[in-house]
Amino acid sequence: MTISIAHLADHVGEEVTIKGWLYNRRSSGKLHFLEVRDGSGIVQAVVFKGDVSPELFAQADHVQQEASLEILGTVKEHGKIKGTYELQVKDLKVVAAPAREYPISPKEHGTDFLMDNRHLWLRSKRQHAIVRVRHAIIKAVRDFFDESEFTLVDAPIFTPNACEGTSTLFQTDYHGEPAFLTQSGQLYMEAAAAAFGKVYCFGPTFRAEKSKTRRHLAEFWMVEPEVAFMDLEGDMILAEQFLSFVVQRVLETRRSELAILERDTKMLENVKAPFPRITYHEAIKLLQEKGHPEAKVGDDFGGDEETVISNEFDRPVIVHRYPMELKAFYFARDPSDPRLALNMDVLAPEGYGEIVGGGQREEDLARLEGAIAEHRLPREAFEWYLDLRRYGTFPHAGFGLGIERTVSWLCGLPHVRETIPFPRMLNRLAP
Repeated sequence: MTISIAHLADHVGEEVTIKGWLYNRRSSGKLHFLEVRDGSGIVQAVVFKGDVSPELFAQADHVQQEASLEILGTVKEHGKIKGTYELQVKDLKVVAAPAREYPISPKEHGTDFLMDNRHLWLRSKRQHAIVRVRHAIIKAVRDFFDESEFTLVDAPIFTPNACEGTSTLFQTDYHGEPAFLTQSGQLYMEAAAAAFGKVYCFGPTFRAEKSKTRRHLAEFWMVEPEVAFMDLEGDMILAEQFLSFVVQRVLETRRSELAILERDTKMLENVKAPFPRITYHEAIKLLQEKGHPEAKVGDDFGGDEETVISNEFDRPVIVHRYPMELKAFYFARDPSDPRLALNMDVLAPEGYGEIVGGGQREEDLARLEGAIAEHRLPREAFEWYLDLRRYGTFPHAGFGLGIERTVSWLCGLPHVRETIPFPRMLNRLAP
């Protein structure tokens, strides 16, 4: 009977077969200890000299790292570690030996070397744990919106216009016409919200930023909900409920992976709604009080400023109502002060910065036309978007959450390059 390592606990005392790859090997006299991984987990396969033929015992002492194996053995509970299981080997078959020595050894390697060998680095315990957490985050994202009666609507990857200006667009040829890789599915979700009420899209987005910071990728995944007849207050409530759900679900399902990553989960335990809220002007005042007298109204926040602000709270903090000049054309203005946008950013604690950005959209046709002109955007590219205000306009709001920054935060990673299986950065397009 062939089983996965993840299900060994269900077969204690039984003879089973596992198929996988050699992760590590060590020997101690009459025993060989083979760490074998199969994608679902890692098990220690114990080869005792008295249980196998002399030829097989000798073979087990020379199996190379990452050789693919088929192992027959009896499942035993580990004698010292409760809840851990091992395999008492009866037979071992090398399906395929490596053609050359595996390049990633237990010794320390430089980042560039590991990124050049990303296709192999994914096999390590640490990278395996990160991808498992990423999977849990994505599943929690879908579960939250599906259980909240949102409709998934796929946004196009090729777009004829920019969502937030043209400076960070990847341009391509679309049958003789210029087209761009999407920066965001938001504008399309606004159209979908008029059809379905509560919608979200989830997919890759692209930013041609000349940035080498630890928070930026050229290609990343984003989830973007949009809700009809929702205002900024409702948007902030939705964001904090959503984030709380995702974080708590990861804590419930991926404790062992977070332990492998040595992630201190104390701060994550605090991620429960409601979140503290401060205005942009209050955030400027806080920065000045914390030793940044140069901070002034009209400044946008970078990573350093976001860290100072978030360090004052034990959970994510929502900063809302930024100056209009700092925000995209589609934001609605605050009726009580038209100089301010009805927007909000959610800043993660521990220096991980903005993970959610969104707000209320401009619903008035004339004001939106004025904003498009003010931002010097091509009017013809937005005629379809203006139709949403011509035919039954309505208040609506939404936000975007970047998966990679969320993975980085929950895993406690110093750089987003490890948050996605094959990262695309300013100077990296391979593997």
